[in-house]
Amino acid sequence: MTSYLVMIYDNEAKWEAADDGVAQENHRRHGAFAAANGGALRGGARLGGSETATSIRRTEDGVVTVTDGTFTETKEVMGGYYVIEAADLDEALEIAKQVPAPMGGVEVRPIIQS
Repeated sequence: MTSYLVMIYDNEAKWEAADDGVAQENHRRHGAFAAANGGALRGGARLGGSETATSIRRTEDGVVTVTDGTFTETKEVMGGYYVIEAADLDEALEIAKQVPAPMGGVEVRPIIQS
């Protein structure tokens, strides 16, 4: 089995404009996703908004810069994640297709075990 990170990207402006019922329905859908895929789930969480992000960069000569915000300005930012375990990428993608992401999408990457 391989572990995969399923990153959930959302458009924060759309979420801010949506009524409370949309958020409640999305929360319900995540509960249903977790119930349906509990055997594959190894963790996950909702993240704070992009305004809570702090980025750290180091230049080749070792200078460290710390800035408020995400690395890049985009419409969609990472809003949450799941860690899943699957036999292969195809199985991971089948699980990830079920992740509720009505204001964006998901990205799947294998976790490298060293």
